[in-house]
Amino acid sequence: MISRRHVLSATAAGTSLCAFGPALAQMTANTDIITKAIPSSAEALPVIGMGSSRTFDTRLDNDTRTRLADVLRIFFERGGKLIDSSPMYGDAESVLGELLATTPSHGKVFAATKVWTDGRRQGIEQMRRSLRRMKVARFDLMQIHNLRDWSVHLETLKAWKAEGKIRYLGVTTSHGRDHDALEKLLRNHPFDFVQLSYSIGNRDVEERLLPIAMARGIAVIANRPFQRGRLFDQVRGKPLPPWAAEHAIDSWGKFFWKYVVSHPAITCAIPATAKPKHMRDNMGALRGRLPEAPVRQRMENYLAQL
Repeated sequence: MISRRHVLSATAAGTSLCAFGPALAQMTANTDIITKAIPSSAEALPVIGMGSSRTFDTRLDNDTRTRLADVLRIFFERGGKLIDSSPMYGDAESVLGELLATTPSHGKVFAATKVWTDGRRQGIEQMRRSLRRMKVARFDLMQIHNLRDWSVHLETLKAWKAEGKIRYLGVTTSHGRDHDALEKLLRNHPFDFVQLSYSIGNRDVEERLLPIAMARGIAVIANRPFQRGRLFDQVRGKPLPPWAAEHAIDSWGKFFWKYVVSHPAITCAIPATAKPKHMRDNMGALRGRLPEAPVRQRMENYLAQL
């Protein structure tokens, strides 16, 4: 598989004019960062967050500590807030907690993790353990990971939200699995967030899940926006379209990111990287306005021709 570093530097310039700026997106006055509102509260959230699957499941030797601390520093300095983890990700929660304790955060961290076990008591114990591992006062968002024992955990999360132990509750899926079951949950239960896989190369959720989320006022976190690197394989050695620069897109990473977060239903997308240079590129997608539907179609068409 081709490394992302082989395609980050592809650039192009152009002269055609296109429309920008979905109505749900806004630029914050002080930082020029693109945010979207969480539907259930209207709280503004930067459209690029950070995932931790694989990348933060590691042993913190001196070199790794320095590199991951730099990743977090870049994330916060360039406007990031939401950090997503899970007990499923090995040591990721603990590594994040240790690094967050020593990394200045420029604004409040929006801490998100998941419950991933069976049973009410086990779920409560796991969530309390996650709180200790990530060293945050409380979780902003707690999600039921891959729908596991969802009916039991949902009752716990509703009670925790009412008590102020969490701010938002959500549910997740990945790999395109469980879409039928997820659709039923979103239609019938009061979720603030849903997390699912979405990219320019994987648009299955556009048919049913994203419209349901919009209709129900559910914020959407998009994971796997690069399809675990497969999109970079597709564009290896290929130039960006000549009109990309008009959209503040100077790398394939930004091309893929801006496509994802410009969908009206998507509230935030989460990169998972352990490399500072990739985080710099990811966070660059927080600047510049977002493409509207005609430009998104143009992006799809250009990629299909490669």
